[in-house]
Amino acid sequence: MGNPVNRVLFVNSEIMPFLPETPISRIGRYLPQGIQERKREIRAFMPRYGCINERKNQLHEVIRLSGMNIIIGDVDRTLVIKVASITSARIQVYFIDNDDYFRRKQITYDSDGKFFEDNGQRAIFFARGVLETVKKLRWAPDIIHCQGWISHLVPLYLKKVYNGDPIFSGSKVVTSLYNDISSESFPETFKEAIPSGAIKPEDVSILDTPTGINLAELAAMYSDGIIIGAPDVDKELVKFCDGINVPVLPFDEESINSGRYIEEYDSFYQQLK
Repeated sequence: MGNPVNRVLFVNSEIMPFLPETPISRIGRYLPQGIQERKREIRAFMPRYGCINERKNQLHEVIRLSGMNIIIGDVDRTLVIKVASITSARIQVYFIDNDDYFRRKQITYDSDGKFFEDNGQRAIFFARGVLETVKKLRWAPDIIHCQGWISHLVPLYLKKVYNGDPIFSGSKVVTSLYNDISSESFPETFKEAIPSGAIKPEDVSILDTPTGINLAELAAMYSDGIIIGAPDVDKELVKFCDGINVPVLPFDEESINSGRYIEEYDSFYQQLK
């Protein structure tokens, strides 16, 4: 057991009340509050999807954090950071924004139910955008907790690109796995856009078949701890996690329903340090 966990960074695909209630958005809302009430410092990030009403939710741009460019392929994409508060929980949420990736009103699927062709690029932009913003904040997290498919590249970038940065030198990464895009496939070019810095093609070879399941397995491979976040997580994915010598916290429905999971997740964080 090392130093106690004092700072937790939450990287979420969904957070209530900015998006409708789902199992992921509900935990995205209440877990940071519960960890903060246990006297930890927290920061929370999510994408600024176009369906989020900026006026109603009082989002505003953080100029000092915005303006960086993230290169994906050969194209520079401007990173815009916005922030809003969940007043009742005394929590600020940071939003990763870019017109090309997040202006559209739909989240993951178009109006015909088709998985967006550029979802892989959106995940790259989101992961790198979060880590670059945390660097700018000069806020060193002890635990980085990722929830939802769009966060699944954070563990890879943390361990391969940002591992030498003092901000992240003591960070451990936890990934909660769900069944959010298990049956989907990304374009064959997805894995070619991921490498950056020390990441080599062989580091992402699992995405030679670029499926949602394999993206989740990639996240698990580079995580320090795994939480099974739902009862319907693909059985092969759970089996994969059990076989890679990483601590796994199984799903417990009663714990989720009662709110006891907050204490259990906090204890899980402490075990990793």
